Amino acid sequence: MTRKQPTKPLFWVGSSRKDLRGFPEPVKDVIGHALFIAQLGRKHEDAKPLRGYGGAGVLELVEGFDGDTYRAVYTVKFTDAIYVLHVFQKEVEEGHQDTPEGSGSHQGAAQTSRERSCDLEQVG
Repeated sequence: MTRKQPTKPLFWVGSSRKDLRGFPEPVKDVIGHALFIAQLGRKHEDAKPLRGYGGAGVLELVEGFDGDTYRAVYTVKFTDAIYVLHVFQKEVEEGHQDTPEGSGSHQGAAQTSRERSCDLEQVG
């Protein structure tokens, strides 16, 4: 007998959901699938720990499409929910680091919003 594993609720911080909606369909499919896998308590094979955040609690998924690079940053460090922190199309300017600006503030927003239970859009 197979037991159905409950899914964790998914919360979108800031404009992350709106930003994802503007991505090409193939990219949305991959990111959506990765988030669903995270809701099941597993990790997508292409999701990697985000550098500089001390461990595997914050994951980044990088997806290329038509010569562009798209990224989703989400946290799995909370046992009861997944928080999508930042979704963006990567534009690398010469001389700049290859890390998403503002992700640290988004992670702080997830913690603060989690404590206050506001400013989040839940999709379950």
